[in-house]
Amino acid sequence: MSDANILGASAGPRFFPLADPGTLGLEAPDARLGEAVRAAVRTLSGMQKEALVRSARTGAVWRLVSDEGAYLAGHDEAPCPLSFLSTGMVSSFMEEILALARLRGIAIRDIRLVQENFYTMKGSALKGTMTGGAEDVRLEAAIDADADDDTLHALVCDAVAASPLTGLMRGVRDSLFALVHNGEEIANAKARPVPGGALWDPGKAFERARPAPGDWSRLMVHSGQLSPKTEETVTLAGGSLAAEQDRRLHVQVTCTLGENGVKQIEQRLFNPHGSIFHFSSSEDGRAPDAASYVAAGIGFCFMTQLGRYAKIVKKPLEDYRIVQDLHLSLGGASGGTGKPGSAGPIETHCYLWSGEGDDYARACLDMSEQTCFLHALCRTDVKARVKVARL
Repeated sequence: MSDANILGASAGPRFFPLADPGTLGLEAPDARLGEAVRAAVRTLSGMQKEALVRSARTGAVWRLVSDEGAYLAGHDEAPCPLSFLSTGMVSSFMEEILALARLRGIAIRDIRLVQENFYTMKGSALKGTMTGGAEDVRLEAAIDADADDDTLHALVCDAVAASPLTGLMRGVRDSLFALVHNGEEIANAKARPVPGGALWDPGKAFERARPAPGDWSRLMVHSGQLSPKTEETVTLAGGSLAAEQDRRLHVQVTCTLGENGVKQIEQRLFNPHGSIFHFSSSEDGRAPDAASYVAAGIGFCFMTQLGRYAKIVKKPLEDYRIVQDLHLSLGGASGGTGKPGSAGPIETHCYLWSGEGDDYARACLDMSEQTCFLHALCRTDVKARVKVARL
């Protein structure tokens, strides 16, 4: 796999909705919980990846891209995978807070959410002990509203519980996988299988992707600045490629509302040390919705682990892509269910090409699932710890 800077050489927008999603052959799965998102993700070169993400609820297909910084020998042309999950999570929390405030008759004049996501990576990739972990989320909501402190605290806590992302975080949920190696479906080793076997190979869908008319250049903006260094900033250039690791990752996102109501999200990557990126998010088609960001983030993170494992063991992985299904409930407030958020297991169909035997493909799958921070989020009971302040 080449390390060419394909995204840097492209003049088009990084994020955009597709002009004619019906021509892709990328259908959304049945929305058995209320919302279902199918993400087709392919590697471009090095750590650069591209996703086509389709929502059953909206019917829209978004094209999103990801890269890594110097810590993974990336070109830093687009946000890292963890940024997408954090962006989708804080966007979902904001959506539920605003919806629940309307239902309770609380007039919010201004609001800012600051969310901290933490992950761990420990062990040896060569010994098969390296494992990714996820820790509790910290959320601070600063609100300007005519309501007392207890009312606002209850509002934020209840809204977080109503978010579909809380359904993904709470409880223990093992992901499901299908594996195709060099064009042939093979049995998994450790990973739990997806019922019914592998779906179609998504490769041709990417060739048909064209942006819808419009200016999409502001959906994601690279600030050109690195995140401020803190005492946590210990993983620098090449550090994430080490065969043995014991480190803690920290991503921060801040979410506010633009004058047009579109959520504006700033992401800072403190460890490993990465750049500041700006995202837009909306549930009405003006920008990618929360669930689409979440689905892309999980797919991108798993794909990063595939490429990283191949680099560490110094074995070829000539091409790789996935189709991934994410099942979420509708929001308890925004979707009118009145219930806590819920989620099903992530279902991922992997397509790998290598010059190695099938056992290598199985090892790639198992180690990538084991080290993926966002699959760790799904298999770990993670809480959102909430603080509320006055803005």
